[in-house]
Amino acid sequence: MIKNYFKIAWRNLVKNKTLSFINIGGLAVGMAVAILIGLWIWDELSFNFYHQNHDRIAQVYQSQTADGIINTEAGIPAGLGAELRNVHGSDFKYIAMSSWTGKHILSAGANKILTRGNFMEADAPKLFSFNILKGTGNGLNDPSAILLSNTLATALFGSQNPVGETVVLDNGNSFKVTGVYEELPANTTFHQRDITFIGSWNYYAANVLPKWVFNAWAWDCAQLFVQVADNADIAKVSQKIKNTIISKEASGEPKCETVLNPMDKWHLYEYKNGVQVWGQMQYVWLFGIIGIFVLLLACINFMNLSTARSEKRAKEVGIRKAIGSARSQLIKQFFCESLLTAMLAFAVALILVQLIMPWFNNVTNKQIAVSWLNPFFWTAGLGFAFFTGLVAGSYPALYLSSFRPVKVLKGTFKAGSFAAIQRKLLAVVQFTVSIVLIIGTITVFKQVKYAESRPVGYNRDGLINITLINNDLNKQFDAVRNDLLQSGFVSEAAESSDAVTGIGNNVGSFQWKGKPPGMNDDFGFVGVTFEYGKAVGWQFKEGRDFSRQHKTDSAAVVLNEAAVKYMGLKNPVGETVRLGNRDYRVIGVTTDMVMNSPFAPATQTIFYINNEIGRYLLIKVNPNVSMRRALNKIEKVCKTYSPAMPFSYSFVDEEYAKKFASEERIGTLARFFAALAIFISCLGLFGMASFMAEQRVKEIGVRKVLGASVFGLWRLLSKDFVTMVVISQFVAMPVAWWIMHNWLQNYTYRTGLSWWVFAVSGFGALVITLLTISYQSIKAAIANPVKSLRSE
Repeated sequence: MIKNYFKIAWRNLVKNKTLSFINIGGLAVGMAVAILIGLWIWDELSFNFYHQNHDRIAQVYQSQTADGIINTEAGIPAGLGAELRNVHGSDFKYIAMSSWTGKHILSAGANKILTRGNFMEADAPKLFSFNILKGTGNGLNDPSAILLSNTLATALFGSQNPVGETVVLDNGNSFKVTGVYEELPANTTFHQRDITFIGSWNYYAANVLPKWVFNAWAWDCAQLFVQVADNADIAKVSQKIKNTIISKEASGEPKCETVLNPMDKWHLYEYKNGVQVWGQMQYVWLFGIIGIFVLLLACINFMNLSTARSEKRAKEVGIRKAIGSARSQLIKQFFCESLLTAMLAFAVALILVQLIMPWFNNVTNKQIAVSWLNPFFWTAGLGFAFFTGLVAGSYPALYLSSFRPVKVLKGTFKAGSFAAIQRKLLAVVQFTVSIVLIIGTITVFKQVKYAESRPVGYNRDGLINITLINNDLNKQFDAVRNDLLQSGFVSEAAESSDAVTGIGNNVGSFQWKGKPPGMNDDFGFVGVTFEYGKAVGWQFKEGRDFSRQHKTDSAAVVLNEAAVKYMGLKNPVGETVRLGNRDYRVIGVTTDMVMNSPFAPATQTIFYINNEIGRYLLIKVNPNVSMRRALNKIEKVCKTYSPAMPFSYSFVDEEYAKKFASEERIGTLARFFAALAIFISCLGLFGMASFMAEQRVKEIGVRKVLGASVFGLWRLLSKDFVTMVVISQFVAMPVAWWIMHNWLQNYTYRTGLSWWVFAVSGFGALVITLLTISYQSIKAAIANPVKSLRSE
């Protein structure tokens, strides 16, 4: 019997090719979207699942209240790891101090690689459950030990076993390779940081960090990762260690509470005012809902088109019932038709997914792949298709099987007005979703453009940033700068402790005239050379720039406007700012430089002359020369003073543009999903318009004979659809306003919800609707009435 059901279902699909194409095509697109979003959501939710004990791993953060706002950050004092071992050792299985991820040169023989790595304590490989391919992961107690990723080991040593071999770090110290580990997958935190080697924390503590930082509890210079004991709870341990840093801080220092940030929340959550809230998780929910709605649109098409053909299927139902078919058998028959359609759509959807996947990975910055050989994928996929078939076929099966054979066979059956109302309601739902997506897409695009046009307080054009891997250029900076300027290709060069596009060093405990008692302050503290302001094009509101001609400028600072406002200074130039035992005189105030997020207020920042070694070389290229030739000359100069350092640079404007990557990805995906939602809705409208025109063919013929114009007939046939779209606009606009208003609250620097966004979206939906149905409407209006009325 089941075989017979599917045979009849196949005949109906072949017989009604247009309807079948619309149903299979619409369902296939909806399923493809749902599959893509499902794979993306799983990739997000399973982030860091590579680590065997991901649910027991945490990173130690500290929370500090400054100006009434709680800032929670990953930087911790260098002595915190030892303190936790001594006081709370029983609460942890592993504790691993770590440096920040940095760029380094690793060389073996003639092979030199510019790469990124961390220095960690010996428990790190066990804590993160690294898969050691060669050697051992237990050697990091030795300061001269190093672990390499498999890719880096191959690049340095080829097919040779690297264990026991020597590598040179930054053209200085030698390290012995004690192990090779498997690269972490793309959906892990440390893959995102691109860590390709792990050195010993013992080396880093003895040779890089100054000795005094291990007793300086207000100096945040490291990271700390822990795995709680098997019988411990992360939240309870976090409460136990809360006052660890506070107990060590000196009076007058800002009070910092210690908190544990669970690994399972590293990726999808963020801290806001001391509380962990949704970060990326909001997009997981958002796109999950979009996927459900896009699939629902495809299912609505199936329901609408199936019920629209009710009069044609009525005779079939009447005859089947008259010869003894039970309603349950008819329900099974119609469910078989929907299941066959769903399975065919699923097959087409898999092809679409495979074709779209490279583009989708590029947009989402993922490395998602369909697991074709995974039984779970096929079980979930076929179950998903089966469920879609049941949902799409439920209403048609129950509705069509309810026809009374007496009325049908007497010829008195007419599809009820209730069915027509339901079809219209479902169509309203379709266009409501489409209009919401259109409004959302325009708003995301508008927000990105608004932030991109924000004044950044400096000139990015022709500005090049070079991360300094070793000290060669630092030690000879004056000579390097002189050679660059004399070349004619460079107009200025400077060094700084932080990149122009990111402040990595925040400091508190400043003192100034009028500072409120008990205030925990927090400033970006950026060390620069004298020429920094000229290189970036500082715009001064008051005072002047640093100058080598003023010897006292080595103890001077320049504030940005945000710092002046934060400190409450009325006449800042000439005021004194004190940090520790050192006084700094304010000589100037610049406009705010947007160095961190372009969506957030500018960070209150203090710039000072850096007497230590800078981390970044900033070069302003002469705008009148070729960039390619300028880069060649800059490389020659750098190689002259540091032959071993690879010439690696970045354009500041490109680095700044990367700050919009997340929002631009959201916008691209929103446009993609909105286009598919509109496409599916238009398929449904096209099918419904075809059936309505077919049902009213005799009415149209009579109207034409009585003198109706083509325009009048087009208006008659289009009126119902236009009414549905107008109703959907009234539903969609308040919903879209509420969603996008809440989304924009995530950004301090944000655009508004302009009226024209809603007007354009509504008008666009109306135009798309008219274009979709006009073909069928005009085709019916210009048909020869003689043919349609011949049977009368």
